[in-house]
Amino acid sequence: MKKFINDLDSLLEDSLKGFAKAHADIVELNLQPHFIKRLQPTKPGKVALISGGGSGHEPLHSGFVGLGMLDAACPGQIFTSPTPDQMLAAAQAVDQGAGVLFIVKNYAGDVMNFEIAAEMFEAPNATVLVDDDVSLPKTHSIGRRGVAGTLIVEKMVGAAAETGADLAACKALGDRVNEATASIGVALTSCTVPALGKPTFELGENEMEMGVGIHGERGRETVPLKSASEIVEQLAHAIDEELNPQPGQSMLLHVNGFGGTPLIELHLLYQLAAQHWEKRGLKIARSLVGNFTTSLDMAGASLTLTRLDEELVRLWDAPVHTAALRWGC
Repeated sequence: MKKFINDLDSLLEDSLKGFAKAHADIVELNLQPHFIKRLQPTKPGKVALISGGGSGHEPLHSGFVGLGMLDAACPGQIFTSPTPDQMLAAAQAVDQGAGVLFIVKNYAGDVMNFEIAAEMFEAPNATVLVDDDVSLPKTHSIGRRGVAGTLIVEKMVGAAAETGADLAACKALGDRVNEATASIGVALTSCTVPALGKPTFELGENEMEMGVGIHGERGRETVPLKSASEIVEQLAHAIDEELNPQPGQSMLLHVNGFGGTPLIELHLLYQLAAQHWEKRGLKIARSLVGNFTTSLDMAGASLTLTRLDEELVRLWDAPVHTAALRWGC
């Protein structure tokens, strides 16, 4: 294992300090317990949005704290849920009297700890559970995982909260965006968790892992490596089966890298995916390409498709100013 590390025990805190210093015009770091929050308090009466999860997925979630998205993010240790005390402290720090909306990826530890924090928080709150990963069936025992679609939910709900939507409206919007979103990923390599010191799993030179999550775990099957066109067709087919998009429908297409895939390959995947859906009569009205929901250094990518309407287009286009997403400001 070759990584830039001084001490495994201080890796997360040192990284968070660097992130906060690099973006000191946007965010500030609370050290005990760890959470990132907006530097400038929002106006009274705004619903506060909080998300979080294990580290190793950067820029998710800390990179999305700022105008038009999150008010705070709670980072756990690598691939480990943050603790309820982090979430509670973050909620108390950013609540502006209109309540707090927790945006939670559907992983057992995240769900449990956010539920505990919500019960402890003595103010109005609600939760949006993101489960956009269609590599697993809806009937799976633990439900579908929350993956790159989490960004889409955070952006659109963040825009609504910024313009004064109340807690119930933000909750309903988050659930609607989640229902309109489907994602699936593929890995060409495993990632290497620093504490483990070796790849989480092994793939042969001519193998790939289909349907991976974002915690370095294996996917639903190991299959022979194929051309980029064949990979995109397989991923897109799984999304088509879930969303059943109709000709003329406007869509948001997000191609997400897992941390170890260069942009030249991600843009190739975008071109192929856009061609797939345009041939079927869909309109790719908005797009996002890059490493946004990563799995440390994993080589791989995911496709995310979201059905759009006029309201969702407006919310996507609304101004955002965070470390990882910036437009309209």
